[in-house]
Amino acid sequence: MLCNASTLKGYTIAASDGAIGTVTDLLFDDRNWQVRWLVVDTGNWLSGRKVLLTPMFLEQLDLNRHEFKFGLTMQQVKDSPDVATDLPVSRQIETDIYNYYGWSPYWGNGLFTDSSGYIGTDWHMTPALGSITNEKSAAGDQKSTDDPHLRSIETVTGYYIGATDGEIGHIDDFILEDAGWSIRYLVVDTKNWWFGKKVLISPRSAKAIDWANKKVNIDADRQKVKDSPVYDASTLVDAAYDDAFLTYYGIRLVAA
Repeated sequence: MLCNASTLKGYTIAASDGAIGTVTDLLFDDRNWQVRWLVVDTGNWLSGRKVLLTPMFLEQLDLNRHEFKFGLTMQQVKDSPDVATDLPVSRQIETDIYNYYGWSPYWGNGLFTDSSGYIGTDWHMTPALGSITNEKSAAGDQKSTDDPHLRSIETVTGYYIGATDGEIGHIDDFILEDAGWSIRYLVVDTKNWWFGKKVLISPRSAKAIDWANKKVNIDADRQKVKDSPVYDASTLVDAAYDDAFLTYYGIRLVAA
């Protein structure tokens, strides 16, 4: 199922014995555009503390109730490792969280498979620099223990999209595939170039990400984007649109 990342902010996180907070952000891996963590604000329950939960071990996403359901108890979440989510998240912190819950970490071969059978890699992504919530220049002094590939969806929203012959707009939203928690599409607002239109771009078209200048460069020209399948922001992307889009851009899915 496809869903917009912007609609998930504010969703309730439900443990087996009660609500523990709400989603405030999602962190994704910039090498393969896969969501790794939900940032959860626990509100008054834990005095404003934030925790990280991985959607890969989610029991249910209830779009009608605006709720994520996890098979965890409130006490388990309360006793989980502390995370300063306004700072870069270190690989050690991620390891501590995985070990605490008995989950298997995602790192290893750099591959993931989404529900469509697409196999992603870290083939074209440049190393990301800076905080997950506050971008720094390439000259920044990021600690070597930080995971340099975790990115905040809230922060990256608004980044410019550069075609081979000029800018075409900025990232307005992300469309997620909840089966594998990959980012299926970037929703691009083109109002400064093509008034009143929004288009979809596949992150697989990204050839480089300029974090310092907050820009994603894609391997397509403006006309190619303009002639792509029409996107209606008022309707959910369905299988027919998905097929037409992938065929138009020549994106080949690999059998899982």
